[in-house]
Amino acid sequence: MHKIILNLALAAVVFGPGLAAQASADEALDHARELLGRTPLIDGHNDLPLTIRNFEEAPMDVVAYDLNERAPDDTDIPRLREGRVGAQFWSVYISATKAAAEGYAKWQLEQIDIAHRMIERYPDTLELALTAGDIERIFAAGKIASLLGMEGGYGIENSLGALRSYYRLGVRYMTLTHSKTHDWADSANDAPRHDGLSEFGVEVVREMNRLGMLIDLSHVSPRTMHDALDVSEAPVIFSHSSAYSLTKNVRNVPDDVLKRMRNNGGIVMVTFIPEFVSEEVRIWRDARDAYVEISMLDEHEEDSLRERYANEYGPVPEATLADVADHIEYVRDVAGIDHVAIGSDYYASGDMPLGLEDVSTFPHLIAELVRRGWNDRDLKKLIGENALRTLRDAEKVAAGLQRSRPASTVIFDGP
Repeated sequence: MHKIILNLALAAVVFGPGLAAQASADEALDHARELLGRTPLIDGHNDLPLTIRNFEEAPMDVVAYDLNERAPDDTDIPRLREGRVGAQFWSVYISATKAAAEGYAKWQLEQIDIAHRMIERYPDTLELALTAGDIERIFAAGKIASLLGMEGGYGIENSLGALRSYYRLGVRYMTLTHSKTHDWADSANDAPRHDGLSEFGVEVVREMNRLGMLIDLSHVSPRTMHDALDVSEAPVIFSHSSAYSLTKNVRNVPDDVLKRMRNNGGIVMVTFIPEFVSEEVRIWRDARDAYVEISMLDEHEEDSLRERYANEYGPVPEATLADVADHIEYVRDVAGIDHVAIGSDYYASGDMPLGLEDVSTFPHLIAELVRRGWNDRDLKKLIGENALRTLRDAEKVAAGLQRSRPASTVIFDGP
């Protein structure tokens, strides 16, 4: 850091303030890349398996969706390398609505299969990781550690046996719910039915603790967050959420929950999604969605109504890399430096903040924090050390619980 400041001072004297600013950008970015070469960047959430599932030219075909070439969306191997990604939780997301007709478990298994086939296809670059130790070993070998995260507890179909089976297939976190409240957990985006977790939901959390599967509280209601924090014997995570006080999206984490992360030991992995990091974007999109809901006579009109709203009220505002950095610093200030990490949520939207358009841009986010005065110790915690510690602590809790209690035989008998 002293070297950066000295070089900036010399640039200002010799070349003037304009070139000094350019030197600042270059020095900070170089320093960010050097840090990312030593500390694995652990990103909490990327929906590439879903992108492959929805690939129009060849749905679910990991061969056709060639990651060695520049992909049509935001994630491929060249850009993962450019972004210095060291470990990635690949989300094996299932839709709360679309999957219901075919069967949640079917969709869930298909998504896990896509992720495994994707990882296996690129053995020189990707390797399945099951433990914190695996992440460190794979990163040291120059590859990207690949972990699986289930997004939405629908996939267990109210079965703890299914939960255990998913763990054996490599799943290392589960988001308790997604956009819909289900039989044992309330969603942030739906009407509550349980005032948080049901009795069976409590048992799900306990069994996840015993397995060593991280409890992910992104998408759940605040009451569910608190219930899970009350019950969990291991650190919890938010795999892709930001700070509610800065952007009042119901998917974000309120201050009273952020403060509880200090005692729990878990992490909030700050997301990049524009309506979660920019209050202007949230307000615009909430107003548009209300306009569409009021105006829509036929579901086939939805796209045209969205276009009409933008034409009448102006285009959506633009979120920026600086907005994401603001949320990272807010979580750091409220929850503590040991409890903040990164959970981008790239999902082929083509709609990410300016400066964070795809997975190649992670160094630019770290460079922004360098310019804001972050020291290397704190940057390394954010980049990956906090996530490694959280996973390792969950593994330790699981080892102890497995010695003291057997697998749960509780059977779901209604919400």
